[in-house]
Amino acid sequence: MSNKDIAIRVENISKCYRIGLKENMHDSVGSAILGFIRSPIKNFQKYRSLYRFDHAHDNSTDTNYPESPDILWALRDVSFEIERGEVLGIIGRNGAGKSTLLKILSRITDPTAGRAEIRGRVSSLLEVGTGFHRELTGRENVYLNGTILGMRKREVEAKFDQIVDFAGIERFIDTPVKRYSSGMTVRLAFSVAAHLEPEILIVDEVLSVGDASFQRKCMDKMETVGKQGRTILFVSHNMPALTRLCQRAILLEEGKVVQSGNSDKVVSSYLCSDLGTTTVREWPDHDKAPRGPYVRLDAVRVRNENGLVKESMDIRRPVNLEMEFEVLRSGQILLPHFRVDNEKGDIAFVTVDQDPEWRRRPRPKGRYRSTALIPGNLLAEGIHLVTCNIMTLEPDAFQFSAKSVVSFHVVDSLEGDSARGDYVRNMPGVVRPLLEWTTQYWPE
Repeated sequence: MSNKDIAIRVENISKCYRIGLKENMHDSVGSAILGFIRSPIKNFQKYRSLYRFDHAHDNSTDTNYPESPDILWALRDVSFEIERGEVLGIIGRNGAGKSTLLKILSRITDPTAGRAEIRGRVSSLLEVGTGFHRELTGRENVYLNGTILGMRKREVEAKFDQIVDFAGIERFIDTPVKRYSSGMTVRLAFSVAAHLEPEILIVDEVLSVGDASFQRKCMDKMETVGKQGRTILFVSHNMPALTRLCQRAILLEEGKVVQSGNSDKVVSSYLCSDLGTTTVREWPDHDKAPRGPYVRLDAVRVRNENGLVKESMDIRRPVNLEMEFEVLRSGQILLPHFRVDNEKGDIAFVTVDQDPEWRRRPRPKGRYRSTALIPGNLLAEGIHLVTCNIMTLEPDAFQFSAKSVVSFHVVDSLEGDSARGDYVRNMPGVVRPLLEWTTQYWPE
């Protein structure tokens, strides 16, 4: 791929911290801003249309890093590319290296080794609000932050009303920031950065900022920026928001890239591994399988409408839950059933086998495969955990209960033909059915 198609190229970036040793490079937005003010000519280089930074290492692809109790490797040989106009998500557990990577790309801190190339004007939303001067008014801080972020005075003036309106603090814009609440400060800081209209936007957990109403405004703004063809690098723990906003995602673990690909698949793998579940569970060793006196469970699978085992399911399409089991002793009436929970632990539903061929009929010995079809446009987006049970009737007794044995990820659509329609904000609820609506109209 030619350079003109690449907005960000990262090659073998590594970052080492020596515990207790003060870094020469700024490692917070506040200190970086102070450095900008003290060295404006030097920092102007950060806002050129193209900048690169390289750091030598004896072998940047060498995984044999020096280890010591006072050394912490936050990143190790991280490499990826982002095409111009792409929206890339970065996910991982706390401490995986996400924020460190964004600080390096934002020129807040230097890498220990590796190389990065960024083409385009960059705006970073990291630690929003830390760059405000408490003694200055909101108006003065808008101009100060705009300058720090690379905006000319006339650009700030042209967007000033939009910035203040978005932040919702018109009454207090000429009040010193030291009298602002933390929420007011954060809203104004985000609004300044979001209205910079950069070619590249780097965002760290912006959806966790402010109250629910402002978070929705942030999400709307992010989607607007993405639809305008700008490049976005987005870090968030809000997985539904990330899968809606990002076409592709990278999973970091202990400072390394462990997976890269379609965002729904990467998010599903991350959440499923965190929960200890997958879309398939099989027990080739019968001695380890869930079982009771009459029944043994052999496998549980999640399949799409084409019969393929899939981690991610389109919210509009059916999902098949499948269990294979063996009846060990004939003569019992069996009741297979599934329970589906969301990742918050809320029960979405319980479904019981209603196949008329076997209802209230004793089952002979042999192997069985029971499948429950979940219709499309029923479940809400997100991770769903499946518990598999079989019990006998007369007398009622559980043969086994395989709790949260498999899981799958439901991904909503922004094409306008799901229950979401053209509504892009957060939609709560365990289920998201596509209901039939009718409208009556009486002209004047």
